[in-house]
Amino acid sequence: MAKGKGPVIQEGAPEWIVTFADLMSLLVCFFVLIISFSIQDKEKLQIVAGSMREAFGVKQTMIKAGMIEIEGVPVRDFVKQLAQIERPNDTDFADISHDQNTRQGSEANTHDYEQAAIDQPRSFALAAASLRQAWQELPEILELSTNIIVEETPDGLNVQLIDQDGRAMFHPGTAEPYTHMRALLEKMAPVLAQMPNRVRITGHSDATRLYRADGYGLWELTADRANMARRILGETGLPSDQIASVVGKADTEPLFPDDTFLAANRRISILILHEDPPLNPDGDLFGAGRTVQPQE
Repeated sequence: MAKGKGPVIQEGAPEWIVTFADLMSLLVCFFVLIISFSIQDKEKLQIVAGSMREAFGVKQTMIKAGMIEIEGVPVRDFVKQLAQIERPNDTDFADISHDQNTRQGSEANTHDYEQAAIDQPRSFALAAASLRQAWQELPEILELSTNIIVEETPDGLNVQLIDQDGRAMFHPGTAEPYTHMRALLEKMAPVLAQMPNRVRITGHSDATRLYRADGYGLWELTADRANMARRILGETGLPSDQIASVVGKADTEPLFPDDTFLAANRRISILILHEDPPLNPDGDLFGAGRTVQPQE
């Protein structure tokens, strides 16, 4: 008796895979043609390109984090690449060596005009520490820490309150701050008021345009937001004579130039200016003994 034939084993991919692959290729071509024939602008092109990269798994997922302070030293080289650094010694706050003194930091400052610069970095470090302590009293500080960047620049100590995806500082398209933004500014005012330095407040936005019939644009919006920040600081203790300027920069100075539509480009910058201290007629420094102290 002849044996029956066994089941036929098909090698390779199933036939439906070929049909499915052809369908996907046609869909990709269809969407490419739609994009090619449509009227494009820079904003639309960047949004579509980002969506296609995410859909095909090309774009990596990145979580951008801010910082309040690292070990008492406000330093930020790159927002997305932060690393712990060693706590600097007291000698790191001095620009020149003082062989006649046992200490090289602010303790070596004799309040002469030539040596006044020694105390400035130390004062900024203490101000950053005081801001951190004040902000830690807020119940949402763990979430808000990604919205805060503190860095020391040649112009002074720069505190930036930035938007992150899912947490903005102001209501969209307005100068009305959210409750957490107001709380951050209210905690800053007493610390800034203890310092002799003047403050420069600047508003920034991303490249997303505002569509309003009255012509209200990004310049007006960023200026109004900066002025709102000034008003809140003034209402909670910052003297008006410490305000050096209030400026709106629109989208001209993005925090991330490679992606001008990123939410983090929307921010308020509060710069504690690094200025030469004033001199009275006797040649002494005004406010020589006035230094900011960390809050209890």
